[in-house]
Amino acid sequence: MAVRSLIAYIGLIIICLGVACNNHQPAPQAKAPSRPDTVRDYLPLVLAMDTLTAAGVKKEVALQDSLLRYLGDSTPNPWYHYFRGRQLVYQKHRDSAVAEFSKMQGNHADDEIELLRRYSILEQGISGGVTVDAAIMNQILNGMKTAERVRSQQTYRYYDLMARAYYQNQNVNESLEYAERYYKSHPFKSHPVVMQRHYDISFLLASRLNDFDKMMFYNAQARTLAHRIKDSMAIARTYDNESQIYVRQGQNDKALAASRAYIEYLQENNSITDIAYNNLATTFMHNNMLDSAIHYYQEAIEAGRKNPDGKQNSVYFKGLIKAYRLKGDYRKALQVAEATYDIEINTLREIEAVRFAEIHEKYETEKKDRNIAELSNRNLLNEKIIKQQKWTLILAFVVFLAVLSIFYFIQRQYRLEGKNRLLQSENQRLIMEQKLLQVQLNPHFIFNSIANLQSLVASGDTKDSVRYLSAFSGLLRNILEQSRKDFIGLDEEITTLSNYLQLQQMRFYGLFDYKIATDENIYPENILIPPMLIQPFVENAIEHGFRNIDYKGILTIVFKGENEQLNIIVEDNGNGIGSKEPGEQKKQSLASVILKERLDVLFKSQGQEAYYHIEDKKDQNGRGVKVTIVIPQIKD
Repeated sequence: MAVRSLIAYIGLIIICLGVACNNHQPAPQAKAPSRPDTVRDYLPLVLAMDTLTAAGVKKEVALQDSLLRYLGDSTPNPWYHYFRGRQLVYQKHRDSAVAEFSKMQGNHADDEIELLRRYSILEQGISGGVTVDAAIMNQILNGMKTAERVRSQQTYRYYDLMARAYYQNQNVNESLEYAERYYKSHPFKSHPVVMQRHYDISFLLASRLNDFDKMMFYNAQARTLAHRIKDSMAIARTYDNESQIYVRQGQNDKALAASRAYIEYLQENNSITDIAYNNLATTFMHNNMLDSAIHYYQEAIEAGRKNPDGKQNSVYFKGLIKAYRLKGDYRKALQVAEATYDIEINTLREIEAVRFAEIHEKYETEKKDRNIAELSNRNLLNEKIIKQQKWTLILAFVVFLAVLSIFYFIQRQYRLEGKNRLLQSENQRLIMEQKLLQVQLNPHFIFNSIANLQSLVASGDTKDSVRYLSAFSGLLRNILEQSRKDFIGLDEEITTLSNYLQLQQMRFYGLFDYKIATDENIYPENILIPPMLIQPFVENAIEHGFRNIDYKGILTIVFKGENEQLNIIVEDNGNGIGSKEPGEQKKQSLASVILKERLDVLFKSQGQEAYYHIEDKKDQNGRGVKVTIVIPQIKD
């Protein structure tokens, strides 16, 4: 997550500053003349530069620097030193830039030029992302108090310094507070560029705090702004932010939907990037959609090859390795790992080559200036080479450990596969036991059905015998087909029970009525149930419960859903258990034993809750028997 968030944030800033924000020009009231006539005219220009993109600011600084140098002797002019210093910052000569800022002089200690000088020097003092020490923090605080006291137009800039300093010191709460002050005090806070920058920074700070409510709030504000100014790239960025929020909340399906929307916006603007593909692939992996994750990691790698610098990002390869590992394709994972290793080695070599070239160029330049600097730079060069060699050895050692770790995980996976094979064998054994129990039950049902047919034939009722035989053959065909399955649909079970009960009503005309009901919160066509689970108890109710009664029997079968469990209730108003003959009680017990064994094999062996209960309603001054079967709801 940390790597993904960092890549996403860098991508957002690149898109915002390099693409999306180019759609906005500075506010009309923010424009200043390209060639100011007086010193006082430059402050509005400096403040208005906040409404430009990073590239626009850089271009404006270069223009003003060249204009001031073209004017001739501009040394006494503080703005000459300001723009010269800004130009040196872009050229990465920070010490020289600080020296130029130090030459700025205002009319008195607390005027705008002095405040800008102090701000510019302090800004360089906290650059680099390092921890800000107490001395610099005090200087920033004193500058902020001075700006507030004189009601300077640059007060918001000192709030920005405080926010950045607290952020680098890991105090995100304070950083977020000063970021809000910065925005509220900004003279161009209604400008889209300033607003978008504020929302992006606030979202980042809220992300550091894991404050999802604030993250959602700032992202919603950014989206509203983007829709208002019709900036499709800014809209896309908000969907990527939304995806990050849902991933960190564990809502992977929503994160995937947001990532897809992000990709669609980028594709519509022909601005798709390798980073975007990588983020979408990572979201697919969180949703365990490994094939899609592998596809988009490959798209990210392919898009990375098309970048102007042609460099490959090892993060994409590492994601692809993880996806192949989760899928179980260790051969491809190893192939990608080998390719990643080669890329990282080449990257290190390129970095070393660039560093060496920079050092060599610096060395040659200083050699022309003075011989003493030449000796000093040679010593510095040797020290850096030694340092690079140390880092190379360290990195080689890390890569070696990584290779060993890969082999360790492969061996460990082989052991896990062996355990899985044992578990599969045990599972097959349990399935065979369940099949054997089911086979025991089917002949019992068939035997009783044939006995019913014999009774009809013996009665001499040829028409009913033929009708019964036809219905019985159809029912038998369904039961034989179902006997080959571990589970059937609840609707199939209800149909089989209805056919069976109709056959029994043909045999025992007028003996009983029946009713099969289901709760409105369950859908029989989507629920699975073991076949022939209820039939033994239905048969017992008809054969034994309704025998020798002087009233009409009522049989009720109810299916209820509760707490992800399926409750099956078989209830009759017959003789009950106590009035049965010893031989009949034994049949009842046989059905109970078989049901218990089937529940043990199908559910309890898998750690699921399943049980049944037989209740003689005579204990509550009622008639008949009530059987309750509870099994897990298995949805198709």
